[in-house]
Amino acid sequence: MPSNDLNNFKKILSNNGYKVTKARELTFNLLVNPEPQSMNEVIKKSNKKIDRVSIYRNIDLFEKLGIAHRVYTGWKYKIELSDVFIAHHHHLICISCGKIIDIEDEKHIDDFIKNVSSKVGFKPRRHTFEVDGYCKNCS
Repeated sequence: MPSNDLNNFKKILSNNGYKVTKARELTFNLLVNPEPQSMNEVIKKSNKKIDRVSIYRNIDLFEKLGIAHRVYTGWKYKIELSDVFIAHHHHLICISCGKIIDIEDEKHIDDFIKNVSSKVGFKPRRHTFEVDGYCKNCS
C-alpha cells in the first residue's frame, strides 16, 4: 500500500477528532484489496490479530468518515475503500454467485449523470452505480 494512502487515512481520522490506533490501522490495511470483501473475508484475513467486534466498529467508523463504503449484493454487502483511496468505479454484481465485476467504461456513466443532473439543475455530491444480474458462469 502506498504510504500516501496511509497518510490520507491518518489525516482523515485526526481531522475528525479520532485517534490512529493500531486496531484502526490494521483494519484499514485489511481493506486494501482490489476486490470488495465480505466482513467474513476481512475477519478471516485478520488472522485473529484484531477481534471481530473491533473490525465491525472500525468499519462502521470508516463508513461514517468516507474511508470505506458498502457494495450491496442483494441483501448482503461487501466493503471496499472509498474513492479517496481507489479510483471511482461502478459494479456489475452477480446475484447467483456474488461475483463483483468492475465496469471498465466509467466515462459514459459519469457523463450521463452529469447531463441528467444539469438538465434539472441538480448538483450531485456522490453516486453509486451497480447493476444486478448474472455473470457468464451463472447465466
